[in-house]
Amino acid sequence: MATEITWLAAFLAGLLGSVHCVGMCGGISGALTMGLPAAVRQSYPRLLPYLLAYNGGRILSYVTAGVLMGALGAQLGAGFAPQTAITVGRMISGAFMLALGLYIAGWWNALAGLERLGGTLWRRIEPLGRGLLPPTGLAQALGLGLVWGWLPCGLVYSALAWSLAAGGALQGGAIMLAFGLGTLPTLIAMGAAARWLKLVTRRPRVRQAAGALILGFGLYMLFAPGAHLHHQTGPAGHLHTH
Repeated sequence: MATEITWLAAFLAGLLGSVHCVGMCGGISGALTMGLPAAVRQSYPRLLPYLLAYNGGRILSYVTAGVLMGALGAQLGAGFAPQTAITVGRMISGAFMLALGLYIAGWWNALAGLERLGGTLWRRIEPLGRGLLPPTGLAQALGLGLVWGWLPCGLVYSALAWSLAAGGALQGGAIMLAFGLGTLPTLIAMGAAARWLKLVTRRPRVRQAAGALILGFGLYMLFAPGAHLHHQTGPAGHLHTH
């Protein structure tokens, strides 16, 4: 149950948090689209494969980073007893859910510091995308998406830190996949649908309700029954779980 809650929370964080970043990522998506031939831009059926390629590459980069962070977290936790590692992982996951909830609700903007930390890496990766502009095919669009996925973003970095406590490479990748899929509606939607979504999700009450929902998931991870199991050895050497 906790795993499904984590994936759902990651999806909602991407869905509701992506509107906060629509100015930057939406601008990039628009710039990439404007580099396409007019015949492609003016036909949504022809434009959609490019949008999917851009965003598919972006999400693939998220998943790759999540796998690396999940593997790193598993290595760091290998020196602890299994139940201790699980408990610590749940506490870290819950703490980052709380941070994301506060960020999405607009009550705390500490994630901006993570973006500054990622600027150094971005300066090394960003030139790789220049040779792919303007995109002339889906392969180039996918490549541009792969580069785009490493753009400094506090929301993404917070989700990656969450993946660090996922318990393994696959679990970390799954969290980032759920998060990336949550960002798709905002960045795929074009025209009136995108404007409507932006208007609705930028309303303070909507953002606060969304943030409160993520906060609820964080509190569940921290305080739900069974979240902090501990073990004792009884007189006969049997293991008892409380």
